[in-house]
Amino acid sequence: MPNKIRAKITGVGCYAPPRVVTNVDLEKFVDTNDEWIRTRTGIKERHYADPGVASSHMATEAARALLAQTHTDPAEIDLIVLASVTPDMFFPATACLVQDRIGAKNAWGFDLSAACSGFVYALTVGAQFVGSGAHKKVMVIGSDKMTSILDFQDRATCVLFGDGAGAVMLEPAGDDECILDFHHDIDGSGGCSLFMPGGGSLNPSSVETVEKRMHYVHQEGQQVFKYAVRRMAEVSANLLERNGFTYKDLALVVPHQANLRIITAMQDRLGIEDSKVLVNIDRYGNTTAGTIPLGLRDALDQGRLRKGDLLMLVAVGAGFTTGSILMRWAY
Repeated sequence: MPNKIRAKITGVGCYAPPRVVTNVDLEKFVDTNDEWIRTRTGIKERHYADPGVASSHMATEAARALLAQTHTDPAEIDLIVLASVTPDMFFPATACLVQDRIGAKNAWGFDLSAACSGFVYALTVGAQFVGSGAHKKVMVIGSDKMTSILDFQDRATCVLFGDGAGAVMLEPAGDDECILDFHHDIDGSGGCSLFMPGGGSLNPSSVETVEKRMHYVHQEGQQVFKYAVRRMAEVSANLLERNGFTYKDLALVVPHQANLRIITAMQDRLGIEDSKVLVNIDRYGNTTAGTIPLGLRDALDQGRLRKGDLLMLVAVGAGFTTGSILMRWAY
């Protein structure tokens, strides 16, 4: 595995649906309350997409924001890698829908499924195409409409998620302000702890699968919590060590926003202060593949990320999937 991947992020564009649903709003149709949600998750509100608005629509809006920010002609895009567990449909790929809507007539693309690790996996995949010299402009998108697969009778799960999307541009790097390294792995034995059992080739959609509520997220919260805390800390420490850094060298960590308690427990294991960790779960909830680009956008808006800063992205998702990326910020 190469120590340096010569690709850099040159722009970030995001989209969150305008409808904001607070914990108090949820009290009206879920057996829960604001205090219960805040103390267990850190979430105060989240964004919900309206009926008829799908992952592709949010991804398109994020892509358009990215194109505007980077002053990029859509015809310049070579590749679109789109991470999602809530594609509009099994096929065509959501990347195809986005490519058509933004007018990226010269791009090819595909979807990638790695749940909450999806964006970091997609970013690494995109970086390989830039690093190989095959492409000069790669758009990486994370977009999920999690509300489309939530069981609002399951209060432990439905309060966690929101809808959102983010996109970044990858381009060749001429210096060390680029993606430096990555560490990804999977542990398939954890697949039964976080999954959606219905709708695939194992359990095709039927009256029975609908009646058994198999088309919703199913989660063993304690198992996910324990695995996420341990592996996010381990892969982060390993990645820094093999590149000759410590946590003192980091300017910022942008972790996947699944639960505030997971993030703080990871911090405690690593001994990293609050000022170096981006947290926005209170405003968005868990948007799955959208959390990390939304975090990058917030970090930039808050002035917490500057050119040359050492940055780490880290996530754990269903599968179990784990991913971490180390980079020098390029702008």
